[in-house]
Amino acid sequence: MAQVVTPRNDVPSSSGDTTVTVEILPGVRKLEFRKINDSTQLQILAGNVKLKQGSSLFFCDSCVINNSTQTFEAWGNVHINDADTANLFAKHLRYLIRKKMAYLDGNVKLTDGKGTLTTPDLVYDMDKDIGTYLHGGKVVNKSTVLTSQEGYYYAGIKDVYFKKNVLLKDPAYTITADSLMYNTQSQIASFIAKTLIKDSSGRTIETKNGYYNLFNGKAEFGDRPVIRDKSLIIEANSIINDDSSGVSQARGNVVIMDTAQHTTIIAGEVFRDNKRDRMLATRKPLMIIKQDRDSLYIAADSFYSARLTDLYKRKDSLKKDTVKGVKVVNVNKVAKNDSTNRYFEAYRNVRIFSDSLQGISDSLFYSFKDSTFRMYQRPVLWANHSQITGDTINLFTQNKKAKRIEVFDNSFIANQLDPDIFNQIKSTRMVGRFTDGQLDSVRATGLAQTIYFIQDEDSAYTGINESSCDIIDIYFGKKEMEKIIFRSQVNGTIWPMFMKDPKAMRLPNFIWLEDRRPKTKFDLFE
Repeated sequence: MAQVVTPRNDVPSSSGDTTVTVEILPGVRKLEFRKINDSTQLQILAGNVKLKQGSSLFFCDSCVINNSTQTFEAWGNVHINDADTANLFAKHLRYLIRKKMAYLDGNVKLTDGKGTLTTPDLVYDMDKDIGTYLHGGKVVNKSTVLTSQEGYYYAGIKDVYFKKNVLLKDPAYTITADSLMYNTQSQIASFIAKTLIKDSSGRTIETKNGYYNLFNGKAEFGDRPVIRDKSLIIEANSIINDDSSGVSQARGNVVIMDTAQHTTIIAGEVFRDNKRDRMLATRKPLMIIKQDRDSLYIAADSFYSARLTDLYKRKDSLKKDTVKGVKVVNVNKVAKNDSTNRYFEAYRNVRIFSDSLQGISDSLFYSFKDSTFRMYQRPVLWANHSQITGDTINLFTQNKKAKRIEVFDNSFIANQLDPDIFNQIKSTRMVGRFTDGQLDSVRATGLAQTIYFIQDEDSAYTGINESSCDIIDIYFGKKEMEKIIFRSQVNGTIWPMFMKDPKAMRLPNFIWLEDRRPKTKFDLFE
């Protein structure tokens, strides 16, 4: 016949309340009653001990039940089955019957069917299904291992709250934090404190809140997370990442720094394809190309960047670019992981600013391999007091400084002397050269025409040269046109100043666009 441990007399309870009483199940090999004093009686059980409280089962080698204190202690192969919610194992158990509190020690193990916790000692609340350890613990869930100094195991919802010196190790990731929430069923790690994540490729993620799903690789990070991926440093208000697809989305004050290329991108939103190493930046993106003294700023409606080897996949080297005889690098000789194996595109409302050079266009292409900016659709460049326009403009740089410029079709240079007075040169094609970032000279070829205002030593206007020639060389000094040389047969006239109105002296297609010129880098944010 089963024995029942009844509750204390001073605590109201129904004798049939099995959620409070502990029942001794049949099968125990030895049962002994021992009276200690008038108020204390012990029940000593040994061999195949089985107890039951409500829907919870207790197993052990031996047990002592104290009716007066409403406690029992168990030794040897202790096992608790808590209503099939969790299974606990230990060498020793002290149990408070009425409070349903279990104090376990000696190789404690708790499992909920998904993960397994091991710890030296554990306090388990049978009523709330909460286990607490304070002296170090480890949770193993498939290939994921989590350790911490303290932990709270919510068996009912399969959540574990790790605290102090938290370390999560997974074949693909290592996570360190002061505090971390982990669900053994969904395999989702939730970040509630400063956390560092490092993957097998060496990429690191610093975050303060968010989650990471170790099952499908989807994650979201908040509170200005920082990602360091080789030469890239990415920071934003929040970042959504999917490792299975390799796509990530950074939102809110996004900053991406490339330490290899010395570039920085600022944008409202950035999408990255990590597997194909490509990126799209939107919502007022700005790119900064760092230079020693004169950094270059580029703004547009959107930016796109990817690998050159993905753009040109043909095995034969490209002989010519799509733009008028511009040679393209042999991308087959570019290593896939070479830092120069990249190109950059800007679309719509492109604006460029540096102290020495400013520009606008509808779109722009930049190759990190040959350091060339290609500007399309009504491009304009300003260098000091000179404005350069054409159908297409290629700006070649060296060591991040302007080195050479090529202008194709409808090439035009206008150099402002006074509000309504402009030196002008028009031709089919122009090639210009820079010295220390300043426009030094330009050669105009093909149906070249010029209107040039002649000045004396006191800068007084003495005449107007209106001429045409096959080749014209222009030299700049003190940021203005200083000398013009005609290299072949010249047709033209030198007009006295009184015979012409300077305001009317304009070559065909002349246009002055100073009002669209970025005056400072802050204009690019408008």
